[in-house]
Amino acid sequence: MPITPANGQTTGTAAMTATDTADEPIMLELVDEDGRTIGTAEKLAAHQAPGQLHRAFSVFLFDEQGRLLLQRRALGKYHSPGVWSNTACGHPYPGEKPFAAAARRTAEELGLAPSLLGEAGTVRYNHPDPESGLVEQEYNHLFVGLVRDTPQPDPEEVGEYAFVTPDELARRHAEAPFSVWFMTVLDAARPAIRELTGTTAGW
Repeated sequence: MPITPANGQTTGTAAMTATDTADEPIMLELVDEDGRTIGTAEKLAAHQAPGQLHRAFSVFLFDEQGRLLLQRRALGKYHSPGVWSNTACGHPYPGEKPFAAAARRTAEELGLAPSLLGEAGTVRYNHPDPESGLVEQEYNHLFVGLVRDTPQPDPEEVGEYAFVTPDELARRHAEAPFSVWFMTVLDAARPAIRELTGTTAGW
């Protein structure tokens, strides 16, 4: 698994920032089954049933003890509010590299930059969300890395966070709601997670 220092910078002329005006539609990249870009769609439209296959990313960051950084999505989120999920996730803007998008959203949501960040493969899934009626039809780029800074979450994005061991995650997952995509992306990223954290961390 290639690991690269992450500085949170974005690349590509289409990259945008958190300060973009709210009245501008957020556009996503539509892709085919092989992950090739075939067009764009507005964010909410891409998630309305039956869903349009689009590019996404998921980030899993670990501290030096091998604990996974989870976040609980803010209650004001339009999709999956108030549920626990992986460190950060989202969608690259059209023309934005997934790695740059992953670093950008980690900074926007949690106010930190990973000390290391590496690619961990891709996973394609179709997960309807029974609560909202929206559909996660995604070609997801996975990233794993290390974090040494204390999160400073944006309250509009993140309700709370926690660093958990595998056993703590299992207990939390049994007791609290998680995002519909969480276990799919976690299981797909496990080989890279084990390479990063070592066998003693238990992932």
